[in-house]
Amino acid sequence: MSNCVYYSREVHGPYDVFELGDLDLESGYRLRGGKLAYRTIGSLAPSKDNAILFPTWYSGTSGIIEQAYVGAGRALDPSKYFIIIANQIGNGLSTSPSNSAVPTGGAGFPIITIGDDVVAQHKLVTERFGISKLELVLGGSMGAQQTYEWAVRFPDAVKRAAPIAGTAKVTSHNRLLVQTFID
Repeated sequence: MSNCVYYSREVHGPYDVFELGDLDLESGYRLRGGKLAYRTIGSLAPSKDNAILFPTWYSGTSGIIEQAYVGAGRALDPSKYFIIIANQIGNGLSTSPSNSAVPTGGAGFPIITIGDDVVAQHKLVTERFGISKLELVLGGSMGAQQTYEWAVRFPDAVKRAAPIAGTAKVTSHNRLLVQTFID
């Protein structure tokens, strides 16, 4: 999706891309032709009851999460679970300012909310994999915010939620940090 060497499979490992189509955002904007990059590890049970969703944190990617959290004998053991690592919109692997054409690329990229990310992930989980209930949603930092949003927005689709080092509400410190990045 991107011409940037950093946002490549060589740097971040293998991933697939789910075509979101046009995604109506909470801002009222429509993200046209959105793409959600994701990585799966393990096998989905025929009953589809062993799926775990791990959304990335701010600037995190599926490759980083896989290296840190997934493996034999770990809590996220692919011999037991089907692990879906969803790359957040805007992280460079999914549709992002760096890989979108004008007018939505670069500075014209729309504001994406945590809710927008979760709606996109829900489409991935339900439409691509036919999963109606996740065994677990977990994430760290901004991934934790997505975990909270999953539990609130789609409570019947989440058996357990495990937010790690994240808040359910953005703090003043977070707002200032994000504004600093924007400026």
